[in-house]
Amino acid sequence: MFVFVCAGCGAKLTSPLSQVSLPVHARQKYGNGAQLPVLMESGTFAVDPDPWGGPWRMWDEIDPGEAEERGIYAPVYALSDSTPGASVIAPGDIRGTRLIPEKRGGACCGLDGSDGPNMACATCDLPVAARVDDCSLWQAVRLSSDAVHRAPVAGIHAAPLSWGELAERGEETPPLEPIATWGGRLRSNHYWSWSPQWEAAAGQALAHLLVASQGQPVTVPDGMTADVFQRALDALLPAGPPKRRASLAGPGQASPDAGVDILLVPVHPQTGQTWTPASRTAATHLVPLPLGVWLWLVSPEPYLPVPASGRIPQDVLRDDPLPLLPNYLFQADRETFQHTLVRLPAVRSPWLRTVLKNLTQRTSANLF
Repeated sequence: MFVFVCAGCGAKLTSPLSQVSLPVHARQKYGNGAQLPVLMESGTFAVDPDPWGGPWRMWDEIDPGEAEERGIYAPVYALSDSTPGASVIAPGDIRGTRLIPEKRGGACCGLDGSDGPNMACATCDLPVAARVDDCSLWQAVRLSSDAVHRAPVAGIHAAPLSWGELAERGEETPPLEPIATWGGRLRSNHYWSWSPQWEAAAGQALAHLLVASQGQPVTVPDGMTADVFQRALDALLPAGPPKRRASLAGPGQASPDAGVDILLVPVHPQTGQTWTPASRTAATHLVPLPLGVWLWLVSPEPYLPVPASGRIPQDVLRDDPLPLLPNYLFQADRETFQHTLVRLPAVRSPWLRTVLKNLTQRTSANLF
C-alpha cells in the first residue's frame, strides 16, 4: 500500500491506498445531467497513462510521428497536452488539501478538471490535484504525477487475488440500474437504464472485436452477449456468411470449441492483466472485458419470474411489479469505442479508418 505526499513540502495528501487497474469507464461522459457515483473504491488508486484536461492541441497541430509516440494511430479532434500518469482516487481518500475556486473549469453542476489542478496542498499551496464531480462524469480526484510522490506504507503488502478467488467472490456488474438525475418536485429524480459501466465496457470490447474480425463477419454467443455486440457488429462489418466466431472464455469455464477465432475474456481488476488460456494459439484474438461484466455474461441471473405454488419463497423473483426495462436497445459508449480504437495499431488499415470517419453517421442508427 502507499500514501501520496506533496512534492513541494512532503505533507501527506491521502489515506493508505492499494493499486488497482483503471476502470474502463474512467473517462466516460454519460448522458445529460446524470449524477454518476464515485469512480474508485475507497482505499484504492489507479494510474491513468493518458493526459487529462487542458491545455489542448488540435489534431492538425500535431505531427503524426508525435501522435504515434503517444500511442495514437488515427486522427482525433484534439489531444490533451497536460502531464500524463495521474493517480486517480476516490474523493473521500484525499487529505490536507483545499479547493482553488478560480479553477472551476467549464463545469455545469460541479467541477470537471478541464482547467488543470483545482486542489492545492493546504500546507504549501502547491496545486496537486483535480477534483472531478460535474454532472455526467464519474466522481474522482486526479493527483498530478508531477506534484505528488508515492510513498510505501511499511508492513502492509496485499497480494492480488487469484483468478479462482475472484471467480469465487462473483462480484458481477448488473446490466441495468437506476440513474440519478437533478430531478425536481414535478418529476422523478432517477430513470431506469442500461448500466453506464456496461456501455463503456462494450465500447472498449467492440473496438477490439473489430480489429479481431480482420474485416470479416463475426458472430458472438446468443443471449446477453448478442444483445450487447451483434447488432453493432452486423452494422459495422460486411454482410455475408459468418466467417469468424467469438466465444466467452475465462477461469472456471470449459475450453472453447474448435474453430473459435476470438475469445471474450476478463481483465483482472487489481493487476489489469487479461486472462489468457493455457492452450491459446497465435491466431486466437483476446477481447478484454471488465470482470464484473464478464461474470454476468457467463452466468447471467434469471430474468423471468419462477412459477411457484403456495407462499412465494424469498429467493423467487416477483412478477408484480414487472421489472423495469430501458425503452431503447443497448448502445455501446461511442467515446470509449473511439478512445480505444485510435490506440490500436491496426486502426491504420483503410477499412477501420472508414469506420472511424463514419462514426457520426452511425449514430443515427442507434449503435452508439
